[in-house]
Amino acid sequence: MIMYTATGVKSKEDFVDEFAPLVKRIAYHMMSKLPASVQVDDLIQAGMIGLLDAINRYEGSYGRQFESYAAQRIRGSILDELRDADWLPRSIRKKMRQIEAAVNTLEQRNGCVPGEQELAEELKMSLSEYRSTLQSARGAQLIYYEDFQQEDEEPFLDRLFIDEEGNPLNALVDESLRTLLVEAIDNLPEREKMVMGMHYEQEMNLREIGEVLGVSESRVCQLHTQAIARLRSRLRNL
Repeated sequence: MIMYTATGVKSKEDFVDEFAPLVKRIAYHMMSKLPASVQVDDLIQAGMIGLLDAINRYEGSYGRQFESYAAQRIRGSILDELRDADWLPRSIRKKMRQIEAAVNTLEQRNGCVPGEQELAEELKMSLSEYRSTLQSARGAQLIYYEDFQQEDEEPFLDRLFIDEEGNPLNALVDESLRTLLVEAIDNLPEREKMVMGMHYEQEMNLREIGEVLGVSESRVCQLHTQAIARLRSRLRNL
């Protein structure tokens, strides 16, 4: 396979060496959203498979556009590995559902966004216990694959499908869902909104966000998990 760049011809091995740092950067960024039980080396290995796939599939010129394409394939490969490994324990998902339910109950009851102390009391926990629960639920996602295929209840995102095949990816990129997410994020408490913006838009890790906010990395993790719970609760009530 001959690969032409602006400076000449490179081998596949040259491309692997050149873009290996990209794989590591993506793996470490994704690692900040995962439980401590996940090994970053496993993410890097999965990402390298994605990089090789990108090299083999790409048909354009090997410049900046290839880097964007490769990044997508790398992230996709890591996500496939995480899903296959069932990386988020059921116990953590159960905790998240309890927090989501508490958020929904308090919003319906009081008509406003509940604070941490209110949520802790609703869950019959002390504030420290509640924050510890948020910490242990590190790795919570906005949308799980299971949200599209639950058997005991109607998947809450099914209503957002616009394509006949019901492809989850199409639902995620659907403009209506993106609009709803933007509105939901805008209604988050200010500090949680800042965390989401810095983490997902500016691609800052939790340590970097903590330095900006003047709090610990673990506190940023708690704020991130709580924001995810609020967003999932909001989507469930669409």
